[in-house]
Amino acid sequence: MKIIGVGCGPGMLTEQAIREISRAEIIYGSDRAIDLARSCIPVGCMVKTIDDFKQLKNLPENVVILSTGDPMLAGLGYLPGEVICGISSFQLATARLKIPVSRVSVVVAHGKGHEKGMQDTVEEVKTGKIVFLLADPKFDVQDLYKRLAALPIPLKIALCENLGYPRERIRIGDIQSPPIPAEALYSLVIGNF
Repeated sequence: MKIIGVGCGPGMLTEQAIREISRAEIIYGSDRAIDLARSCIPVGCMVKTIDDFKQLKNLPENVVILSTGDPMLAGLGYLPGEVICGISSFQLATARLKIPVSRVSVVVAHGKGHEKGMQDTVEEVKTGKIVFLLADPKFDVQDLYKRLAALPIPLKIALCENLGYPRERIRIGDIQSPPIPAEALYSLVIGNF
């Protein structure tokens, strides 16, 4: 089994990912991941949308599983098999904002991890780290901003929406006037940068 990161947006596939996808006989992925890799999928390849993530670890060895972004950043890298990384929203955000990745802590607040994501973000910011927060549309950004505003630290916030897509937009504010997400596909960069 190969778990391949297709990048966070169009044109973010690596050469290795393109090579492996173009040889695949069976591919599984989310609709978004399949769309990002569509131009590389060979004719005759069986393509299936993932319906049940719990069943992925039981797939045969010759399957390619597509993961948006990089499988090791809130992706499917936990599955057995070879992982081929993709260009993640983390990499793109730090490049766009010119922040060295060594200064950044990654916090994932997806699904049931919202409260832990908030706590981890506040703790990392207290230590002086810049936080890259990967959240989902149900994450309560306003609650996070209230918690951060209570800290005696001046903070900048970059809201990165649709990274890698034609509608990419990065808005920067501070904790007194933070940017509010208008899109479902977003991440936050929080700290002194």
